[in-house]
Amino acid sequence: MDRNVFYIIIKLILFIICIALIIIGQSTVGKPNFGIMLIGLAGLLLLLYDYNRKYT
Repeated sequence: MDRNVFYIIIKLILFIICIALIIIGQSTVGKPNFGIMLIGLAGLLLLLYDYNRKYT
């Protein structure tokens, strides 16, 4: 398997996990769920940074 394909699959899995964390965290109100949402948001921001890094 090519290295690029492997990284794309890993990033896709991380994206799905981050989206799932945000959806799970917003289902109820509370500080722990807010923390779960923040972890998901941080993961999405890191993926976005990694994508944009090659253009800067």
